[in-house]
Amino acid sequence: MMVCYRYLISGRVQGVFYRASAQQQASALALRGWVRNLVDGRVELLACGDQAALKELEKWLQIGPQYAKVSNIEVIKEIPEALGEVFEVRSTSSL
Repeated sequence: MMVCYRYLISGRVQGVFYRASAQQQASALALRGWVRNLVDGRVELLACGDQAALKELEKWLQIGPQYAKVSNIEVIKEIPEALGEVFEVRSTSSL
């Protein structure tokens, strides 16, 4: 059963390869979805897939890549949506 979560990640998460690294992690876990910067400095990520894989991704999101400093993650359960075959990086959003 596919499960989807939206993650809003706060801290030093822009300009430190957070999106590209998150895309690699999610793809390695066979998740679908997307990641993008928000104009308020956070990163937003929507991931859908197996519950165990989502838990693994969430653990990684709390740490992020080498130069990131995550201060908070808001997790929101979402209704599964139609997504592409690959995990993508999207343009910055004003949300």
